[in-house]
Amino acid sequence: MELTLLKAKLHRVFVTHAELEYEGSCAIDSDLLDLAGIREYEQLHIYNVDNGERFVTYAIRAEKGSKIISVNGAAAHKADPGHKLIICTYARFNEKEADQFKPHLVYVNEQNEVVRTSQQIPVQAA
Repeated sequence: MELTLLKAKLHRVFVTHAELEYEGSCAIDSDLLDLAGIREYEQLHIYNVDNGERFVTYAIRAEKGSKIISVNGAAAHKADPGHKLIICTYARFNEKEADQFKPHLVYVNEQNEVVRTSQQIPVQAA
């Protein structure tokens, strides 16, 4: 059996640009991509915390250290500058691999500066 698990997450990044006329994609600061282990052209699932929109696109590199999160092409209709996004990637694993795998979780502040990383989401309490 194969399982699809969360591979990486950029938690509550802030949109810096929404470029309708740019080729469809999501440009992400290269530092954030590398820290999360997200590859250029990898499929992204994006969840907009501010308006509830959910969409799929792919990652492209933005300039290293720029703090850019740019939602491009048709997806620019789904996020505006200042919106908070959760950006996730997923991967397929067999059960043995899944038992050993830990995701790369990156948490940022309002300037898209990394405040912490983790490999585990805390247990939700009642």
